[in-house]
Amino acid sequence: MLVSAESLNADEAKATQWTPSLMIQLKRVGSVQVSPDGKQVAYAVREPVLENQKSEYLTQIHLVNIDGSQPHQFTRGDKSCDNPQWSPKGDWLAFVSNRVGRKNIWLIDPSGGEAIQLTASKTDVTSFKWSPDGKSIAFTAVDVPTPDDERHSHEKSDVRVLDENVKLNRLFMVSTGELDRAPRDARHLISGPDLSVLFDGVRAGRAQFDWSPDGHSIVFSHSRSPAADDWSTADLSIVDLESGKVQSLVKTPAAESSPLYSPDGKMIAFTASDEPPAWGGWSTIRIVPSSGGTPRKLAATRDGFGRYSELVGWSTDGKKIFFTEAQGTSLRLMAMPLDGAPVEVGRRDGMSLAGVFLNARQTHFGFAWEQLDQPTEAFVTPVDNFAPVQVSRVQTNLPKAALGRTEVIRWKSTENYEVEGLLTYPVGYQQGQRYPLLLIVHGGPMGVFTQTFDGTPTQYPIAAFAARGYVVLRPNPRGSSGYGQKFRYANYRDWGGGDYRDVMAGVDHVIASGVADADRLGVMGWSYGGFMTSWTITQTKRFKAASVGAGVTNLMSFTGTADIPGFLPDYFGGEFWDHPNTYHAHSAMFRVKGVTTPTLIQHGERDERVPLSQGLELYNALKRQGCATKMVVYPRTPHAIEEPHLLLDCMERNLEWFHLYLGTKTPAPNNPPAAGLSN
Repeated sequence: MLVSAESLNADEAKATQWTPSLMIQLKRVGSVQVSPDGKQVAYAVREPVLENQKSEYLTQIHLVNIDGSQPHQFTRGDKSCDNPQWSPKGDWLAFVSNRVGRKNIWLIDPSGGEAIQLTASKTDVTSFKWSPDGKSIAFTAVDVPTPDDERHSHEKSDVRVLDENVKLNRLFMVSTGELDRAPRDARHLISGPDLSVLFDGVRAGRAQFDWSPDGHSIVFSHSRSPAADDWSTADLSIVDLESGKVQSLVKTPAAESSPLYSPDGKMIAFTASDEPPAWGGWSTIRIVPSSGGTPRKLAATRDGFGRYSELVGWSTDGKKIFFTEAQGTSLRLMAMPLDGAPVEVGRRDGMSLAGVFLNARQTHFGFAWEQLDQPTEAFVTPVDNFAPVQVSRVQTNLPKAALGRTEVIRWKSTENYEVEGLLTYPVGYQQGQRYPLLLIVHGGPMGVFTQTFDGTPTQYPIAAFAARGYVVLRPNPRGSSGYGQKFRYANYRDWGGGDYRDVMAGVDHVIASGVADADRLGVMGWSYGGFMTSWTITQTKRFKAASVGAGVTNLMSFTGTADIPGFLPDYFGGEFWDHPNTYHAHSAMFRVKGVTTPTLIQHGERDERVPLSQGLELYNALKRQGCATKMVVYPRTPHAIEEPHLLLDCMERNLEWFHLYLGTKTPAPNNPPAAGLSN
């Protein structure tokens, strides 16, 4: 049974205050796909299952007419169905589901009927795309275990040797003609070492390959392995589907990805990183003849095609390429002409879009859209006239509760940097009173806080904090996306330097404005935000409580144990054995003596990005010094918490921790009264 308003008790159903248990009910909308004829929309809705000893998310596909009429849930059951894609003629919907074991591709008639399993991959399908004629689907999946692998597993002799017997992400093709109930055998399109099709888990559902318009070839981005650290080795190649021959298209010291054929098939657009590739994320959009040749760099984008940017598709006339990009606290839809500067397709102030998809005939965009006080819903708009229309109403059962007002604020930091952030006021805020302040630092460090719904369940529950009487500051310090190359690279070789001064300048700005109580400050963050939190408590005793989530606490041991050992050598200009003093100087663990700030530590047991040992190092150091500390280890959990029960626990513990050390019942008087902050 899904969590819903109906499943709550009477008091919760009449909720007047945001709580973690209310926030966890929020549904997420994605994969908004307009049919080729522009008459229907398919989209995926994810919601939590928290009953009958379950703690998981269930995703199902919904259908609605383009005008928002006749909405209905299209797939059902206790297994997720996700990533819907219309066939070129609109007569089939393909989707991915684990209805039978692994995630495989299924087909269903959009007018109704039973779904047909198309593939029988023994490993999860990671992405797929229809052929232009609709007679085939290309997809990616990791190499299946060999008979020897299976035998060793059965015999319990399945030792693992690092960097040996690596399973690569392969490209396959399967026919969709003359369907019956039996899954089809797939044709393996590429093989050999160093040909692992790139897979971007951040942009799940985005294929790193594309069909030529004539259906004779596929261009794909590939790296030497699926390892997270090997993204920098990505190049482009083309496979001829008749002969099976693979021809290199672009091979440079940069990392090339996201290839897309132009409508006439003569050009291929793609993104290329700096040379050499940098983790800070600075790329350009380029085009290259599909027959081969020298790529041409198009105009630079404002944010340098970073972490939150993605190619969406070509315009129908082949004269421009659509893409998304973070700009300040907004995510925007842009168009890049083949000659000239990029232009914004359209905007609506205060709203942030995500997951933009262009339909097969390039007539409509589909995307999820939300704002600070409105949860995510599915929207569509014609390409030639940006006029978004909401087509979903999936949040109607979410109980209404008051949100704290959130606004964009700016302040001056050191070296004359202007820094931007989001400030959320407590529910019922009264001018002239000071409130306890919670500082939240984002991850990355190339992350960015944008104007998304404050009631979204995250490790740090903004809406619940505001309901409890806190003012919440979410800064975008130097190193963040959305503010250009100079700003995003300004924390290279300087973690805990200028970025720390930026966030502290923000805290001082909010205090000086009369909103925050300087004697009741808390700080928290996950991943790089956890680094910043652990660093902060070694630099100042101003904060009365802290919460470190999956934090990097020791730069040396992190580099030696994480799944991205090339990450910090990029940020710090070399390996730790060549620059030990630099790594030492920027690690909280080498400055932890004398820390007294009560600190909650939360970490995933199976975190490969920031291994559990990072949290344990901090916990034991604080405990042995007599500093109040508590460490919570989340079982089965990688770098992000994936189970709703565990996420709920994480949110509730953060609320309890800061309430214990800050309290929120009596706002401090401010004399004289001060006005609130403004844009």
